Amino acid sequence: MGDLYTRFDQTFFERTRLSIVTLIDQRGSVSFNGLKNILGATDGALFSHLGKLIDAGYVTKEKQLTGDTVQTVYSLSDEGSRRYREYLAFLQDVLLRTQEGDDDHNNHDQ
Repeated sequence: MGDLYTRFDQTFFERTRLSIVTLIDQRGSVSFNGLKNILGATDGALFSHLGKLIDAGYVTKEKQLTGDTVQTVYSLSDEGSRRYREYLAFLQDVLLRTQEGDDDHNNHDQ
């Protein structure tokens, strides 16, 4: 089981970035202000986290005209979507192995 813990994706592992990717995955795309409002993040912190996700190739940004204003909208790249799904499967595997370990431990105690 020790090999499991070396597979954590350091980009997704940080709570705010995992929240950002999860929100984008659920909604398809999210504006900067939408993310800011949902997460309660400061502009600087959100910009920094989004920058790391963009640098990793997981998130893309696009300027969109909405009425009289331009907003930045973020989406998952194909790579980001694939890596996010892999990460979720990895976490599910960790949980299953943990549950199996608990079941083994409980069976030995009886």
